[in-house]
Amino acid sequence: MLGTAVLILLGNGVVANHVLRKNNGHNGGVVMITLGWAFAVFTGASIAAPSGAHLNPAVTLGLAIADKTKWADVPIYFAGQLVGAILGAVLCWATYKLQFDDHPQRDETLGIFSTAPQIPNRAWNLVTEIIGTFVLVAWILLSPVYANATGENGTPSFGNSALGYAGVAFVVLVIGQSLGGPTGYAINPARDLGPRIAYAFLLPIKNKANPNWGYSWIPVVGPLVGGALAALLFLAVHNLT
Repeated sequence: MLGTAVLILLGNGVVANHVLRKNNGHNGGVVMITLGWAFAVFTGASIAAPSGAHLNPAVTLGLAIADKTKWADVPIYFAGQLVGAILGAVLCWATYKLQFDDHPQRDETLGIFSTAPQIPNRAWNLVTEIIGTFVLVAWILLSPVYANATGENGTPSFGNSALGYAGVAFVVLVIGQSLGGPTGYAINPARDLGPRIAYAFLLPIKNKANPNWGYSWIPVVGPLVGGALAALLFLAVHNLT
């Protein structure tokens, strides 16, 4: 919960810095955003290290399918991730409260908290999210930094947590810069759904945009499918070796 809250605080925060006027980072661009999200992952994962650094339900599902996380722990991780994501979105709003009050284009504020496609097409938007998440989870499972280390209770973990989490950050960075253009690369169901819930029901932003619930299932289902496919690839490779 704490790690995901920090992930969303910093990730939504860099987008708010870019979107909202009267900020030092206003119009900072896609490079600033992707760098901010990448190191938000590093920071959040480092904080969540004592519990396995699970910030992403798609990663948790992939690890469970790959028999690296107990299935009994999956609902607990999912709950912590979703609550943390909601909390992180609220903290982001609190940080930028004055800028939200000042911003004249209220319909732009949804994009600070959740993703949306540049060209709406549910089938292809889903494919984009599946591919991006597949890359992330496949790297986590197949990386020698992860696979060759054993953590508490015999569960695999990063041998050098700083190196491992930095590695994930760089993978998230390249996914954002290479694959993030079409849909905003949610690649994490909690990262999109939690802030979307916070935006719709908790945040006192005037003249808010419609939360776009019709699209909201894509950044949930797509990453879960991508994570599951990456885990199946890992099992196939493991069986071959």
